[in-house]
Amino acid sequence: MNRTSRTAIFVLLLSTIGMIGSAQAEPRDDVRERFDAFVAAQNAHDIEAAGTLLQDSPAFLWITRGAPIWGRDAALERFGTLYQGTWSLDPMLDDLKIVELGPDVVQLYVPVTFMIAPAGQDAQPARFLLNQIWVREGDAWKIASILPIPVPPS
Repeated sequence: MNRTSRTAIFVLLLSTIGMIGSAQAEPRDDVRERFDAFVAAQNAHDIEAAGTLLQDSPAFLWITRGAPIWGRDAALERFGTLYQGTWSLDPMLDDLKIVELGPDVVQLYVPVTFMIAPAGQDAQPARFLLNQIWVREGDAWKIASILPIPVPPS
């Protein structure tokens, strides 16, 4: 193989790597934007906005307080109950990671602090490692699962 052929192969390889990198960036950017909308909906107690971000499927799964909640409607009902009290979400965005699991599936990880309390009670901060699976449905990314892991107090 001569020098010109090796150079052409090297340039082709770099171009391919560049295309892969830009293809991977787009889903991450889209999911990050949708996650920001999820945080805004949670903090505004906007059940309708939250509902547009959840996958409308009986297979949607949210684990909360050690119990599974299956389906978007059940999750929205639970959010509605939680929204009656103190419910706010503060993600540590510097630690946010979005990992592609497939062409239409990503996992989002971010440490968060929740302020949670029933109506009329003082909220205490609670730290969680929030994991979400997002799936692309047409042109939109939807949350297929929410799996918060509590961080023990230090």
